[in-house]
Amino acid sequence: MAASMVSSQPEEITAASYVGFDSITRQIEHKLLKRGFQFNVMVVGQTGLGKSTLINTLFASHLIDSKGRIEPDIQPRQTTEIHALSHVIVENGVRLKLNIIDTPGYGDNVNNEGCWDPIVKYIKDQHSAYLRKELTAMRDRHIPDTRIHCCLFFINPTGHTLKPIDIAVLKKLAEVVNVVPVIAKSDSLTLEERAIFKQRVMAELQFNQIRLFPFDADELDEEEVQLNDRINEMLPFAIVGSERSVIIDGKPVRGRKNRWGVINVEDERHCEFIYLRNFLTRTHLQDLIETTAQIHYESFRSKQLLALKESSAKAQQAGASA
Repeated sequence: MAASMVSSQPEEITAASYVGFDSITRQIEHKLLKRGFQFNVMVVGQTGLGKSTLINTLFASHLIDSKGRIEPDIQPRQTTEIHALSHVIVENGVRLKLNIIDTPGYGDNVNNEGCWDPIVKYIKDQHSAYLRKELTAMRDRHIPDTRIHCCLFFINPTGHTLKPIDIAVLKKLAEVVNVVPVIAKSDSLTLEERAIFKQRVMAELQFNQIRLFPFDADELDEEEVQLNDRINEMLPFAIVGSERSVIIDGKPVRGRKNRWGVINVEDERHCEFIYLRNFLTRTHLQDLIETTAQIHYESFRSKQLLALKESSAKAQQAGASA
């Protein structure tokens, strides 16, 4: 009792009483900065929705060659297979290894049955590769992490609702990866049309019980819960991407010029690009990485180990009966 009373009294820290364990945060920061960070993002959507352009706009770098129409008489180029591109971005001494996984536009074929299978298989293959590394006897100190941390799902700005194929793809993806939906090329909708379209999309997602990121969790504090609530109210993000600069009030900004004026990508009155960027890089980047490891990978890992245990038990039973 006496000890608890003594420990509850505030003490003035002096040179003699200072231990120094509060420096652990600086030690962790130093090690993390030395090692750098890794973020793996996949883009999924139909052909021609500006997936490559948005990635370049998000990270303010030319990371992927756009496949859009260069000349009026030339057909847009298509991504024909899944491929990953790696880039190292440095900002204020922080080194980020960014892996971008570009996927073929789904729904382009006459028969689109199972068109999502290669995408889902790719995501599971990364989990499988990580699990194999983890289970080796002499595993690496730092296992290369190619698990997909975020899947940006591009929605066609039709103004109506999601297509059945969109629902099918989203259901499969939400089971294995953090899905963040975005309305592509949202400047094709008026603000009123955009608001109605977002309501319809979210109603469709809730009806089909498709779970989007961010998730609710018991360990979240009140501030984090409020932030997640604001994000969920905003989903899907209505965005516009552009790598070009236009002049507004004498200053160059990233935007698009049309016959009615200029769309400023970073103006919240025009689109929600800045909210998406802040969400992905400034507030939830670490949450996306942790959720991938603690929820999606852990679910995959437990299923694989249980299946391995069952197959081993069956093999032993077969051996005993023989």
